[in-house]
Amino acid sequence: MEDLLELSARLGVEFSDYSLLSRALTHRSYLNENHGSILEDNERLEYLGDAVIDFIVAGYLYHRFPEMDEGELTALRAALVRAETLARFARAIDLGRYLRLGIGEEESGGRERITLLCATFEAVIGAIYIDRGLDVTRPIIEGHIRPMLEQIQAGELHKDAKSEFQVWAQAQFNQTPQYRVIDSEGPDHAKVFTVRVMVGEETWGEGRGRSKQIAAQAAAAEAMARAGER
Repeated sequence: MEDLLELSARLGVEFSDYSLLSRALTHRSYLNENHGSILEDNERLEYLGDAVIDFIVAGYLYHRFPEMDEGELTALRAALVRAETLARFARAIDLGRYLRLGIGEEESGGRERITLLCATFEAVIGAIYIDRGLDVTRPIIEGHIRPMLEQIQAGELHKDAKSEFQVWAQAQFNQTPQYRVIDSEGPDHAKVFTVRVMVGEETWGEGRGRSKQIAAQAAAAEAMARAGER
């Protein structure tokens, strides 16, 4: 309980039901080695938290950039919710030290693994949302994304998603992603393009924008967000 109270203080949230926070910190590897535990693993909370984060980030960007087209909004959102970014948020609150891990996971460096930190952060957000609601959850997420958004925009990190996805796809599948314009709509002076990115025969993302380049970057950003979930 002491650890839960300490993490709660770091989060700035006082839980009504601390069993939710306990569950959010419990990796399935811990239950595999502790069969008599009454705890549940955090995968359902992770699922919920992922959706809550996506919703809050999308709403924040929509209001923060009223003139930005949907292609760049999509690229920014993907950069903010990708696994590496959420893992950084987890490290900012030292989330790794509070995890309940199995011995094997612990010894293999699980407390610092990007995918595990990302999933746990999502689970913690899911727990906060269930316990305290959206009004408490939103400022926590926005507090993390504001400074990160400045870094992303300053370095234009969201605008090179195509290069990033190409490196990933070549490493994973030894194939180069292919981009196809699948739709265009509107008058010539204000066309909106939809681009699909594929690796082999599999579709990895779609994006829309007022140029083919913006739409392709948005598609690649969506693909990278999907890649981060694997």
